[in-house]
Amino acid sequence: MAAPGRRRKGTMPKIVDHERRRAEIVETTWRLISRRGLDGATLREVAADAGYANGAIKPYFPTKSALLQATYRHVFDRTNARSAAATQALAGLAALRAFCLEVLPLDAERLDEARVVIAFWQLALQEPEQAEVNDAAMLHWRSTIRSWLDQAVRAGDVPGQLPVETVAETLLTFLLGAQVAAVFDAAFNSPDLLQTQLDFQLDLLRG
Repeated sequence: MAAPGRRRKGTMPKIVDHERRRAEIVETTWRLISRRGLDGATLREVAADAGYANGAIKPYFPTKSALLQATYRHVFDRTNARSAAATQALAGLAALRAFCLEVLPLDAERLDEARVVIAFWQLALQEPEQAEVNDAAMLHWRSTIRSWLDQAVRAGDVPGQLPVETVAETLLTFLLGAQVAAVFDAAFNSPDLLQTQLDFQLDLLRG
């Protein structure tokens, strides 16, 4: 019999892919929040849903706040990955519309993402560190939207005197508000209606 605490000869230690485990935890968390909200996404519940022992999440995310921040970043990155693929060969208003369609809650996946984002906003109201994460994400979107509007101006697709900064803020406000409206007032903000609202806004830009 091998001495206690020693590996048997010829056995190999189990190799854990820590990055994969982190990704699995975050994936489980955002799905859980979309179904049960923030209160339902305790570390214990996340561990249970992911199939891990209670306490197994602590080495990766020592606090719930750290886990929720990583989860928000994950959802934001999902949206950015889709929009990057959708806008790869586009510019100006065409790229802007394709980007907006990836942000708007037009299917079950994006609606679940909106639920997670709304829950995170509640947290950001109370925790400055979380608010900074959201601010950085929105700054990225502002910059991207403005660049496409600038392209549209140069291409002559919109009037040259277009107030780009104001329009960018208007569109961003619409996108964020649409996430809330689709969750809480779905009858008036179905996927078809949200696309109609978006196209109305873009048509206004063309003058």
